[in-house]
Amino acid sequence: MTTTPLQFPDINPVLLDLGLVKIHWYGVMYLVAFAIAWWLANRQAAKANSGWNKEQVSDLLFYGFLGVLLGGRIGYILFYQFSYLQQDPLYLFRIWEGGMSFHGGLLGVLLAMALFARKYQKPYLALGDFVAPLIPLGLAAGRIGNFINGELWGRPTDVPWAMVFPTGGDVARHPSQLYHVALEGMLLFVLIILIRQLKPAQGVLGGVFLAGYGIARFTVEFFREPDAHLGVLSLGMTMGQWLCLPMVIAGVGIVLYARQQARRGVKS
Repeated sequence: MTTTPLQFPDINPVLLDLGLVKIHWYGVMYLVAFAIAWWLANRQAAKANSGWNKEQVSDLLFYGFLGVLLGGRIGYILFYQFSYLQQDPLYLFRIWEGGMSFHGGLLGVLLAMALFARKYQKPYLALGDFVAPLIPLGLAAGRIGNFINGELWGRPTDVPWAMVFPTGGDVARHPSQLYHVALEGMLLFVLIILIRQLKPAQGVLGGVFLAGYGIARFTVEFFREPDAHLGVLSLGMTMGQWLCLPMVIAGVGIVLYARQQARRGVKS
């Protein structure tokens, strides 16, 4: 029995059109992501003996904001559109044309964290534990923005929840943006919170985030349509999957290192 695929909901990607200024849902989702991070960070900082104050939280989010924007844009160009940069170096600065990379944003945030840790003399692994719960729900918000834009859809499929996207032709596809929301967002957030309740060794939460995101993204890539200009790379893997492998390796390594250091009674 053949099922009729779902039709993409008629959502205008522009939330408000004020004439000269247009407010897009995708931009709003970025604000939602940072609002969630701000709320969670202040909630953590308010706990007794947290070692954090509001000024530090504000600085951390500012550093993180710059890391996401600069790293995300530069990473997108280097990982996915390097040929464009070679042809037109100014393409890097035309951010209104779109294009952000999570992996680039992650590298930007890691660098921003290093600068923040140096300024406030915070142990880097402890800082990673503080930051880890702040990210997944923000990622979910960003993927909802992708869904509203009708972009980054999945591969053709005949599953009952398959959807026809306006820019994806007349083919029913996986709504892979929502898979991102479920795995990289909701599930990863719950996992980190549950592990945090166990009071793990310093560094474990940061490692769990890296490995957890890497595994979730690697999995979703099997259902997501590869970038048209890149396609499937060596070993049948996409660029996103190749970029996730170092995350998983690093995450597992950090968890093992953190547990070993805890047994020795060493703080990093």
